[in-house]
Amino acid sequence: MSSFSPVFPSSPSSAADAAVTPVRHRRRPDWLAAAGVLFAVAWGGNEFTPLLALYRIHDHMSAQSVNVLLGAYVLGIIPALLIGGPLSDLRGRRPLMHLAPALSIAGSVLLTLGAVCHPLLFIGRICSGLALGLVMAVGSSWIKELSTPPYSTSGDAGSGARRATMALTVGFALGAVVAALLAQFTPIPEIAPYAVNIVLTAALWLVLIGTPETNPTVTGVPLGKDEDATSSAPGTSTAASATPARTPSAPAHESLRDALRLREAVSPRFLLVVLPMAPWVFGAAASAYAVLPALVMDLVPGFEVAFAGILCFVALSFGVLSQQMARHLIRPHSQRAIASAMLAVIVGVVIAAASAFTHSMVITVVAAAALGFAYGLLLIAGLQETQHCARPEHLGGMVGVYYSLTYLGFFIPAILSALAPMITYGAMFLIGGAIAAASVVVIQVGVRRF
Repeated sequence: MSSFSPVFPSSPSSAADAAVTPVRHRRRPDWLAAAGVLFAVAWGGNEFTPLLALYRIHDHMSAQSVNVLLGAYVLGIIPALLIGGPLSDLRGRRPLMHLAPALSIAGSVLLTLGAVCHPLLFIGRICSGLALGLVMAVGSSWIKELSTPPYSTSGDAGSGARRATMALTVGFALGAVVAALLAQFTPIPEIAPYAVNIVLTAALWLVLIGTPETNPTVTGVPLGKDEDATSSAPGTSTAASATPARTPSAPAHESLRDALRLREAVSPRFLLVVLPMAPWVFGAAASAYAVLPALVMDLVPGFEVAFAGILCFVALSFGVLSQQMARHLIRPHSQRAIASAMLAVIVGVVIAAASAFTHSMVITVVAAAALGFAYGLLLIAGLQETQHCARPEHLGGMVGVYYSLTYLGFFIPAILSALAPMITYGAMFLIGGAIAAASVVVIQVGVRRF
């Protein structure tokens, strides 16, 4: 017999009790299984990044071919984010979260075969992007719901966002460094990194079995509200505190078209606060592990792949650190959360400019750490703001929109490389700092007015 049993409200009067009573009694929290799949798929999504040097050096692929492979990744992510989130609002979180690891494993298999047939690398990257887009939109929403009553009573208002971004960032970090080390020091550099991810993803996929559906449009069970989502906590504007509380039990969507009508995505608050900061999330991260390594690559001849992976690990490790510190640095729904995170971006790009001017290995590592720290704060601050703005029936869709905007930042390294013949990287980083400062002004206007 199962060691747990769901408890559902048997009458309208018991619905309130369900919102504060955990429905499952297990040693392992349900959110942990969903976070495990998010971690494994993120690992598979980022393991390819440090291997770009491998394909250019060993397989003699051109820079243009490598950039096409990077673009293929985004071709998978964006549709999965924009459609997967609303589809999970309509049909539930579980089906799409079980599809994601299957796509991730298929992507790693195709990337392994790509060693002998390069076109398969393109298809494999699209599969990896589709998988990552699904777990980012659907998994982040599922983890948030699994971190609130009636599924959990151990978290606070921001625990869902922190758990999702931690799983994502740790997966990105370990995927990159393990893949780089396996590619650098094993006799099968184009096979070993993907084989490890296939085994890891399959194992964590099995753990996901039995995790409950949480979407209230599917289960009919109302979710508990964030403890301070509608309160007038310090730093919350009067207008925000006067907003009527949203009904936890959201009405079901009639169709996917209905689920895609995200009015929150064109609200003044979202456009002025989330939109200006979102591209900086992965813009900061991508600059750390796609631009900075190339600036000092000539200082590590023969170890280019390992160095790229280690620099990526440094950046994302500091991203994990900042997310751990986020509980103290930023508060859920704080007026200053995103603006504070943007200040960290300004510091990071200034240090990156110093790295570009000096070509110092030490300053480059410090710049990667600073940009990674900024990435971690931005990711969690933006996700908390998006989850707070989203209506319950639009949570998955809004998370998908947010992550789609963040991935615009992956075009920043390509833009920098296109401008490099005309302007130095140091000057471009300083210009980026000025643009980030202007973004802070826009964000401050948004949080004060709306």
